[in-house]
Amino acid sequence: MIIIMKPNSNEEQISSVVSYVRQHDLEVHLSTGKEVTIIGVVGNKDKINPEHLASMKDVERILPVTESYKLANKKFHPEPSTVKAGNTTIGPGNLTIMAGPCAVESEEQLMLIARAVKKAGATFLRGGAYKPRTSPYSFQGLEEEGLRYMQNAKKETGLSTICEVVSLEAIEAAVKYVDMIQIGARNMQNFILLKEAGRSGMPVLLKRGLSATIEEWLNAAEYIIAEGNPNVVLCERGIRTFETATRNTLDISCVPVLKEKTHLPVIIDPSHSTGSYKYVPSMAKAGVAAGADGLMIEVHNNPACALSDGPQSLTFEKFAKLTSELRPFCQLVERDF
Repeated sequence: MIIIMKPNSNEEQISSVVSYVRQHDLEVHLSTGKEVTIIGVVGNKDKINPEHLASMKDVERILPVTESYKLANKKFHPEPSTVKAGNTTIGPGNLTIMAGPCAVESEEQLMLIARAVKKAGATFLRGGAYKPRTSPYSFQGLEEEGLRYMQNAKKETGLSTICEVVSLEAIEAAVKYVDMIQIGARNMQNFILLKEAGRSGMPVLLKRGLSATIEEWLNAAEYIIAEGNPNVVLCERGIRTFETATRNTLDISCVPVLKEKTHLPVIIDPSHSTGSYKYVPSMAKAGVAAGADGLMIEVHNNPACALSDGPQSLTFEKFAKLTSELRPFCQLVERDF
């Protein structure tokens, strides 16, 4: 349920409505605009009398929220959200570029990549310390050692840092070293992990599941926000379809759909979606043109020898070329980069 107050309602009347709702053991979420205040109500709405609410002073109207996700819903929070992680703000007005290797392989390798992506315009260093792999025999990551390398890279370059987590133990380790944690596609509906990510208080990048609908994705975000953590960024990384020409199918249309349904920032991962470095530049530009708030791009100093996802990783030269080509697109959509 959403209670829309009349324009320029005073604080006393807003507090009166909030108190009434809380007296009935319901949660309240305030969204204050320049003129209008929206009061979001979460819980069993049968506990309160909507007619009494509607009659309260300065209440303009009451709207039901039919979607199962509430806190991630744009109806609750009409203005787009911004999420601060480390030295970077993700949201409207700027384009955030997260770049780095799929897997952290060594401190020397990570430092080399961090310097290169920083020079080319990235504001975030991404690197996998925990790698959920399809095969149990594939490289699984350096775990906490890799996280320490991420921390050292931030100290030298000033880049914000992000790393995927796969368990509560990984979250407890990651919060000591990085600025943002990532829930990968395979864990999008790992609801226990989502709750723990919410309780961590860390900004969270939530990737879309391989076969998840947009509604399922937003409900996954709801699990995190419901734990008191509003700092969630959505990442489209391609979904599984019948097409085999690319690794996955990048759903560019999800960007405008999400912008209509949620206030959360949305970024695009053209690397995992296509599975080939050849298609990354085109899909990155398409994501910016569609209104994405950022990009996550895999970059490696020697893709041919990468321990994870080398075929989709850009070289330093290709990444620098892409970032220079993105600037006109950012200008067209009025984003700073």
